[in-house]
Amino acid sequence: MRLTFHILVCFPYRNHCITSAREPRLPELSSATLDTTAPLAGLRAVALFEATKGLIVLLVGLGLLSLVHRDVGEIAVHLVRRLHMNPARRYPHIFLQAASRVTDTKLWLLAVGATAYATMRGVEAYGLWRRRVWAEWFAILSGAIYLPWELQGAWRHATPLHCAIFLLNFGIVLYLIWVRVAARHQQRRE
Repeated sequence: MRLTFHILVCFPYRNHCITSAREPRLPELSSATLDTTAPLAGLRAVALFEATKGLIVLLVGLGLLSLVHRDVGEIAVHLVRRLHMNPARRYPHIFLQAASRVTDTKLWLLAVGATAYATMRGVEAYGLWRRRVWAEWFAILSGAIYLPWELQGAWRHATPLHCAIFLLNFGIVLYLIWVRVAARHQQRRE
């Protein structure tokens, strides 16, 4: 089934009207808004990665909302016991202290922050999937903002996880910078 619009064009000074049927068209995107030079597979891989990050944070935010009106400190004690951890040790003790200070307001604020972050990542993933230039710049900026903290985490706590997170995000930022530089060179040649 084809959707068509009927357009009625009237010329009052000539006493006649022209009717035509045409399919709706999306506005043409210029090369300034659509990146046709970047490899589609690379942009879509980055888009899937960003969408996955957003989905994970959204699920964490929903999990935080499930703790509203519940005793988070008691849940933390139960979790530490269930994992057979010693509550007197450093990290379980820090975890239990932090959990005892959690309020419903803090949970709501964390859930709202998680939703905002997930929305930002979703918009970024949509734009990268659709090859939008603004999304490439947005991904470069939003990825580069976290790099100093990720580098500090990898430097202070040199675990494979910290190093992998830093290298992955650094690689994504470098790839997107390369995409934008290559597009710029392509525009200059044309």
